[in-house]
Amino acid sequence: MTLTTFLFDLDGTIIDSIELILRSYRHTMALHRCNELPPPDAMWIKGLGTPLWAQFREITEDKEEIERMVQTYRTYNLTHHDALVKPYEGVVDEIRRLKHAGKRLGVVTSKLRDGAMRGLRISLLDDVFDIVIGCDDVTHSKPHPEPVLKAVDELGVKKASTVFVGDSRHDMESGRAAGVKTAAVLWGPFDRPHLEDLAPDYWLEKPQDLRQLYEP
Repeated sequence: MTLTTFLFDLDGTIIDSIELILRSYRHTMALHRCNELPPPDAMWIKGLGTPLWAQFREITEDKEEIERMVQTYRTYNLTHHDALVKPYEGVVDEIRRLKHAGKRLGVVTSKLRDGAMRGLRISLLDDVFDIVIGCDDVTHSKPHPEPVLKAVDELGVKKASTVFVGDSRHDMESGRAAGVKTAAVLWGPFDRPHLEDLAPDYWLEKPQDLRQLYEP
C-alpha cells in the first residue's frame, strides 16, 4: 500500500539536540549527585526516546528526587535550547518536500508538547505538521504504541499506509507495536547494529532517502 502518512520522532531524527541533552543531564547530575560519580553518558543516550522521569528512574526510585531532577533538567535545557539545537542537514527540505507531495505529517515525541513546538520553531517547521503528540498528550509514552496510535486515530488515517520515522529502539518498538511501518534513521546517535535486531521496514542513511518511500 502507498504510504500516505509520515510520523516523525523529534530528537535525533529531525533536530540534533544530543549535545544539549547531554549537557542538561551532566548539569543535573552535578547538582543533585555532586558527591557521586555520575553514570556514563552512554546510559543516558540509551534512554533517548523515553520520558525524563523514566530515565531518572534508572538512577533513583525516590519519586520526589526524580521530580526535582526533572525540573532541574528542564530548566537548564530550556535556557540553552535555542543556542544548541539545530535541524539535521537536509531534513527540513525533505519534510517540506513530503508536505508538497500531499502527505499527512505528524510528530510523535516523548518531550512535552511545548518543548517539541520550540524545537520545530527553531527548525522553521512549526507550520508543516498536521499533528504533534507529546508525552503530556498520552498516558503511556514510547515504547508503548499509544502515542503512535493516537496520532493515527486523530489524523483519521490507515495504519497500513503510515510509517513512523525515528532513530531509537523505542521508536521502532512503538511503531511496530502500533501496527505501522517503521523507518530507522542513521544520521542520529544510533547506528545500524544498535537497531538491526528490530528489523525496521526501511533504513534511511540520509534524509534524501525518504524519497524512496513515496516517489516512483
